[in-house]
Amino acid sequence: MAGNKTLTIIKPGAVKNRHIGGIFAKIEEAGFRVSAIKSLKLAPAEAEVFYSIHRDKPFFQELVDFMSSGPVVAAVLKKEDAVEDFRELIGSTDPAEAKEGTIRKLFAESKSHNAIHGSDSDENAENECNFFFSKKEYLEKH
Repeated sequence: MAGNKTLTIIKPGAVKNRHIGGIFAKIEEAGFRVSAIKSLKLAPAEAEVFYSIHRDKPFFQELVDFMSSGPVVAAVLKKEDAVEDFRELIGSTDPAEAKEGTIRKLFAESKSHNAIHGSDSDENAENECNFFFSKKEYLEKH
């Protein structure tokens, strides 16, 4: 059974380019409800932990450097089939390949600066939500 929550991160480039409002408008138009949200700046060590699944990939250090280069906005989103629906809404990692109307097509600068993160599985959504919102903090918001 598909879960009903996912994590998103509006990445530093999209924050710097003032796309937070536009991105959240698309998210809400798609029927997602924001249940927790915060703005923060990741330390390089935090970005390394969060993206550790990519540690052996050639783009890992570039990703860590980018994600710790400025403020991000992390949010827990709720909706039936949240992960699958959100992955469709954000579009392909490469904005040149993303469908028209997707968040990455509209707001990304490039494949490496693609504006937004979305969990890729229900299990990762749970882990990622807990990374940014401790269970205690998360439960207090519900």
